[in-house]
Amino acid sequence: KKALQEKREARKRAKAERDAETKQSASEKKEDEKKASGSQDQSDQQKKRSDGPCLEDLPEYALRLIFKLLSAKDVASLTATCKRLMKQLATARPACVASRCRREDKTYRSRVKYLDLCSDEDDAAQLIEDSYRGGETGRVLPRGKYAKKIHADFCGFARFLEEIAGGTSYLSTGAREPIALPQFVQGRFASVSPEHSICRVAGGSTSGPGGSGLAAWGVGKRGQLGLGKRRDERLPRRLVGLGYGIRIVQVSAGGGLVRVAHSLLLTATGRVLSFGTGQYGALGHGYNEAKQLPDLLRPKYIESLNAVRCVCVSAGELHSSAVSSDGDIYSWGDGFCGQLGHGDRRPHVLPQQIKAGNLDDEAIANVSCGARHTLAVTEDGECWSWGLGHFGVLGRSYTPFEHAADAAMAGFVENDENEGAGAAEHMAQQPAHPAEPAPLNDDEQQRAELQAHLDLIANLTLEDSSNQCIPMKIESLDGIRIVGSSAGHRHSLLLDDEGALYSCGSGVGGCLGLGDEQPQMHPMKIMSLVDERIRIIQMSAGCDISMAVSSTGSLYGWGKTNDGRIGLGLQVSHATIPCKVDMMNEQGKQIKAADVDCGYVHSVIVGLDGTIHMCGGVGIDGEADGQAAANEPNENSFSNEPQGTPRQIPDFNIWHRQEEPNEEVEKKKKYQKYGKYEVRGRAKMLQGD
Repeated sequence: KKALQEKREARKRAKAERDAETKQSASEKKEDEKKASGSQDQSDQQKKRSDGPCLEDLPEYALRLIFKLLSAKDVASLTATCKRLMKQLATARPACVASRCRREDKTYRSRVKYLDLCSDEDDAAQLIEDSYRGGETGRVLPRGKYAKKIHADFCGFARFLEEIAGGTSYLSTGAREPIALPQFVQGRFASVSPEHSICRVAGGSTSGPGGSGLAAWGVGKRGQLGLGKRRDERLPRRLVGLGYGIRIVQVSAGGGLVRVAHSLLLTATGRVLSFGTGQYGALGHGYNEAKQLPDLLRPKYIESLNAVRCVCVSAGELHSSAVSSDGDIYSWGDGFCGQLGHGDRRPHVLPQQIKAGNLDDEAIANVSCGARHTLAVTEDGECWSWGLGHFGVLGRSYTPFEHAADAAMAGFVENDENEGAGAAEHMAQQPAHPAEPAPLNDDEQQRAELQAHLDLIANLTLEDSSNQCIPMKIESLDGIRIVGSSAGHRHSLLLDDEGALYSCGSGVGGCLGLGDEQPQMHPMKIMSLVDERIRIIQMSAGCDISMAVSSTGSLYGWGKTNDGRIGLGLQVSHATIPCKVDMMNEQGKQIKAADVDCGYVHSVIVGLDGTIHMCGGVGIDGEADGQAAANEPNENSFSNEPQGTPRQIPDFNIWHRQEEPNEEVEKKKKYQKYGKYEVRGRAKMLQGD
């Protein structure tokens, strides 16, 4: 027994020695690996230091400076690769926003030099908090508790601010040097016509947030909403497919008082989409196989511009225009008033480059199409105009048309008792006509009018020597650097790089903002804004109404005020000088504006926090235009704000990323068959459906 016990103890001692040796060898191996990895890390760090400093090693203030200078797209790419940088961005968001909302740099030549939308970082922090509101927008929240805590989708809001405040946007062409879009355009995020409104909204992860898609509302009888059906929409409705693979960077809604409307969209690749009324060739698709110009209910690429990278588009009443990255300008549609700028009054159903007036030698920066005239601004700060010069909308002198047909003035000149002596004085300046014959009776008068109309048709030619058909520079603006223009129904607005605003054309309703209702043949500076030291960064000319946004985010309106179309109440009156318009959010707090566009009886304003507000309203499904006369909201209103003031559209925010909408598919009703006949119901049988 004693011998067996000794053997057992010997085996235990041998096993313990073997375990100790194994542990020692394992610890020695780990130490060797640590030494090897340490030397490797040291060599890697030395290599990195030799190549340049690492972002993770930079101090906090340096990272904040980098976030200020980098674009939102680069910031998103940078923070997606490093958790520490993302944490740092969470604390640097106010500084990042403030840097994009403030500017005072005289080196910029193609936009207003001054911008002060945020006073300090505290104001920027409040703006960030407000940007996540807007109601039940369906915003896609970042995944994970960590991403939600630091607001990982902040870069989408920063991208929205870069475009709407700084005018910084580029085409996604894949080239080494990106193609920059004009820093001033009409319809950067929202655009309206007398009948409908379109606005950028939402977007997916593949196209980038910040408003890649499109929403439309209003009258849609001619397909101008792009929803695939001829029906009206009271609230914004998103289009299927846009913003998810196709990024929209500019929108433009065209139309007039003749119940026609169309829309243009500019994609991030420089291609142009169009839809709506095709009757006058304003869509740019040409004739179909049946030699017709049909309406388009969904967006379609303009194939004639496939070889051209466009950077700016504009839709007028019956015509359209686009600017290429090379500074060339193209136009198409109805040219009966010379608004196409090709030196004649012929229509063009396909885009054609404008070369008349040596405009092909100029580098065009942006273009604006009005009812029957067009304005273009060059990169050198010059403004060119062409089209129907009635009331002085061209801002220059012009020669009359050889044959002035009444059809050209349909819906353009209306009997407005408020025009007064100004219109009479202007008409007195027009070329004199032959003496009229003695008064005739009713039958003779009708026969005379018919004969005159037949003679006009017989002698009418589309070749016209008037310089209204030829692009010409507005020489009265020499020495003033113009950065933007807005062509309205019968007046025009021009903006210089100092933030001063000029107006010309018809003064009906005080839409020129000069303190009276007199027409102006040449651009006149709006001195009331200069006296109050108000600098304008965005403006819009509608139908006898005008609105503008100042460098501090204040909103101003002037012109006809009835039906609440410019947010100055429902009373029928005229504002002859710019008046401040208060804009509130759902919590009753005043917010700042960033963009505005005017139509006929309504206007749309884009808030700095991404919300959309609307003044007035377009009657849909047979309803009357404008807001109700009552002070309380009616059953068709979509906001609790007082009537006559800007109303926030509920559950809507431009930059919030959302899921792609699904197209509604209506199920076909199956009829019950009884023998040879189909029973569809007594009501449908009586209606003849």
